[in-house]
Amino acid sequence: MLFHSFFELPRNAPASVTLQPAPGDTGKPCGVDYELKTYVAESQDEKSHKRNSVRLAVRKLTYASNEAAPQPSAETTKDFMMSPGGIRLEASLDKEKYFHGETIAINILVDNNSNKSVKKIKISVCQVAEIMMFTKGSYSCSVADLFSEDGFPIAPSQTGFCKVYYITPLLIDNRDKRGLALDGKLKHEDTNLASSTIIGDQSQKENLGIIVQYKVKVRLIMGFGVSDLIVELPFTLTHPKPPESPPTSRPTSGVESTAPLSHENEPPIDTNLIQLETNGEVTGNEDDLIFEDFARLRLKGHDLDDTEA
Repeated sequence: MLFHSFFELPRNAPASVTLQPAPGDTGKPCGVDYELKTYVAESQDEKSHKRNSVRLAVRKLTYASNEAAPQPSAETTKDFMMSPGGIRLEASLDKEKYFHGETIAINILVDNNSNKSVKKIKISVCQVAEIMMFTKGSYSCSVADLFSEDGFPIAPSQTGFCKVYYITPLLIDNRDKRGLALDGKLKHEDTNLASSTIIGDQSQKENLGIIVQYKVKVRLIMGFGVSDLIVELPFTLTHPKPPESPPTSRPTSGVESTAPLSHENEPPIDTNLIQLETNGEVTGNEDDLIFEDFARLRLKGHDLDDTEA
């Protein structure tokens, strides 16, 4: 028998996020993940066990919306005691939304009307994660850094310093950072830095599990005895929205097809897609199944029903 069924995650359900474990850590990492478990029983009251159930992992990702956002920009001015004039720093990004692996362009403008010199510049991309699951906590981790002395020092009374810097935050450069937030990972697949969390309702933040945000921090380093100038530019790091797929016809949930299935001409299915639970220990070769594979298997069964009918 073949049963057609469908499920949908709630729109406000948190995205799949995993905190990167340290090298050598064992056990399941902390994070938010989903698992679909199905079992066959003779009655509704019968409980599932390892011999009548299958499990498959489901990953929920965040995609970018089509709405344009304002270009991030910020500026600050620093004055000095016992010294005339000041220093003005202005920074802006070329856009607000970036996809994973995309390079960020930061435009810097500095006017130095003081009698101090600016030694160099540091630009960092910081991931800020708020853990809402057990006890509330927040931490910041740098995922990309850039130091530059090109064009420096900026001498006293030098104005109009303008330059564009480029930086790319990538997971490959942060493999050794414990606790870094990553997108939910399926076995045998690599992942990436966690996408920015889309918060629709601020009052529901506690239900999101782990909230991830990103910002670019620009620091002008003044040298010994003088505090630095800092501006921060928040931005969104996410996935591009996938192309729209044609809608599939959905039979009524719970309707079963009693037509026998012929397996003579059926192409072989990769049995490693789903981990069958046995009476013994669960093996270590648990293969995960993502939405695309699940849809492919469902459509294949649907085509078999049409052929037999």
